[in-house]
Amino acid sequence: MSKVCQITGKKVISGNKVSHSNRKTRRTFEPNLQIKKFYVPETDEWVVLKVSAAGIRTINKKGIYKALVDAANAGHLYRY
Repeated sequence: MSKVCQITGKKVISGNKVSHSNRKTRRTFEPNLQIKKFYVPETDEWVVLKVSAAGIRTINKKGIYKALVDAANAGHLYRY
């Protein structure tokens, strides 16, 4: 998967770029994706995820294992 957060499911969306003269041209809004390695103590392994900044905050709030399970149930992640 390219340009899709594996935790939150955020992906590229399109919209208008609006100039000072109010002319509109199409553009894309891309999520702030980072490739991060996380340690999962429940399974005693490291996982590499492509996550957005909001996904990193979700992992910090819920914990990595709960975030992975929720992402798999939502269909964003295929392993857990």
